[in-house]
Amino acid sequence: MDTPGKTRREVVSGLLFVGATVAGPVAAADEFKFGLTPVFLTNDLELLARLRDYLQRRTAHSVRLVTKRTYQEITSLLISGQLDAAWICGFPFVAYKPQLELVAVPVWQGKPLYRSYLITGRDRAAQSLDDLKGDVHAFSDPDSNSGWLVTATALAKRNRFFGQTLFTWGHRNVVRAVASGLATSGSVDGYVYEVMRETEPELIGRTRVVGQSELLGFPPIACAATLASDPRIKRFQKALVGMSEDQEGQSVLRMLRLDGFSVEDSSLFDSIAAEVSVVRGSAG
Repeated sequence: MDTPGKTRREVVSGLLFVGATVAGPVAAADEFKFGLTPVFLTNDLELLARLRDYLQRRTAHSVRLVTKRTYQEITSLLISGQLDAAWICGFPFVAYKPQLELVAVPVWQGKPLYRSYLITGRDRAAQSLDDLKGDVHAFSDPDSNSGWLVTATALAKRNRFFGQTLFTWGHRNVVRAVASGLATSGSVDGYVYEVMRETEPELIGRTRVVGQSELLGFPPIACAATLASDPRIKRFQKALVGMSEDQEGQSVLRMLRLDGFSVEDSSLFDSIAAEVSVVRGSAG
């Protein structure tokens, strides 16, 4: 239900772009700006509020959550220093690796890993990528690993395959496009798909998984390389890693359907780097 006098969009904007003040005076210069891309489940206002409150308490900084429509926008803000950290995707992390530093990686189903899914309509007989030739295929974002790169890698050595492609600018939107028949197949983040299986079972029930990728590094949280040793980043990292041992943090993790966050080596994303090399090579 909309708040009286405000549209839902205005409520969301207020939450995302105005950092609340933690107990005690906090200088504006201390505001920590945390970017969120479409891989994050940003449609839940309570989740966003709890995440912000938890991070403020654990870091002792006012926290501003910043969302944009595309991965490219958030990545650009991160590299240019307009964000302190951001939850991005493995593809831009690899593509801009010299300029980015890994802060933490979400742990899902016991591992800092996930898969890309190929999906199609529930009643369709397709069994593999080969059966999707000529489709109207929905991708999430051109900078998404699971929502574009994985499938692009599989098709790198083939001639024109899909009849038409479109970008939906969000993994949920890929599912919606396939479920509604706007697209006949799609590439989607397996984590988002599985969470939607719980939260939107009727929608997921109109689709099915045709194929899955190998396990890949989960979309990471990164900062600009120039900020890697900044004490504020260290406190932020400690807050993320300690989330699973904090009552309020555990509540946030339950809402995210995550086990926690861990500090990992950037080699976790080597397989995604290999995908990037294949796609760039085929385009050369």
